[in-house]
Amino acid sequence: MTKADIVNEISKNTFMESIKGSLVKGKNVYLRGFGSFIVKKRAEKTARNISKNTTIIIPEHFIPAFKPAKSFVVKVKGNVKK
Repeated sequence: MTKADIVNEISKNTFMESIKGSLVKGKNVYLRGFGSFIVKKRAEKTARNISKNTTIIIPEHFIPAFKPAKSFVVKVKGNVKK
């Protein structure tokens, strides 16, 4: 999905609904100069429940993530007041 696709989609839906819909379909959203909304794959892993002393297997799954553009990160780092 590109900026042009998003502009067309906004005329029908809200910005966030467009992004959520794309991620649900497994499509990443790239906004040049801002960042990327991506779908990350988490591998299967073993977890422990310490109170019950048991282990469970968490299956592989997908999660949404945001990766900011380098130019955006540089601007934020240089302008944030402490």
